Amino acid sequence: MSGTVTAVSSNSEYSFTKPNRASIMLLAGLGVEGDVHAGVTVKHRSRVAQDATQPNLRQVHLIHEELFTEVGEEGFKVAPGELGENITTSGIDLLGLPVGTLLRIGDEAIVEVTGLRNPCLQIDTFQDGLLKQVVGRDEAGNIVRKAGIMSVVRAGGVVRPGDTITVELPDEPHQPLDRV
Repeated sequence: MSGTVTAVSSNSEYSFTKPNRASIMLLAGLGVEGDVHAGVTVKHRSRVAQDATQPNLRQVHLIHEELFTEVGEEGFKVAPGELGENITTSGIDLLGLPVGTLLRIGDEAIVEVTGLRNPCLQIDTFQDGLLKQVVGRDEAGNIVRKAGIMSVVRAGGVVRPGDTITVELPDEPHQPLDRV
C-alpha cells in the first residue's frame, strides 16, 4: 500500500492553521523542525495542562486529502494545513491503519502511527458545523474520528509535496487506532 504527500505545513506559533511549506524537516524523536508541537514531551496546550511530562505521541499530524472532498460535499471548504496538520496525504486509508504502522515518506523519513487525532471545538471556530463532519457516530453508536492520525518520528528527513508514502504494517494482531 502506498500514497503521496500532497502538502506539508508547519507553524512556529500556536495557531489552529499551519501555512503550507515547500518542505519540512522531520527530526527523529521530536517532530517537525520549527513546529510549535515538536518535542519529546507533549506540546498541545490541553495535554500540557494535564501533565507536561507525558511523552509526545502527537509529533506529526497527518490528514488524508480525501477528507476535504468529503466535507466539501457538505458545503465546507478546507485546504491543506487549515486543520493544523503537518502532512496532507492522498491514496492511503490513514484512519484504517493499525497502531505501530510505519509510514516511509520520501527518501529518508519514517513516522510511526500512534493514534487518532481527537478533534476539538476549535474546528467549529474555524468553520461553524465542521466538527460534526469530522466526529460522529457509526451505526453501533461508537465515536468515529476522521480528523487524521498522529505519529512520532522514527527516522528524520526532508518531506516534500509529491513524495511517495509507503505503508509498512506491524506484526499481527493489529491494534485499531484510538485517540491520543
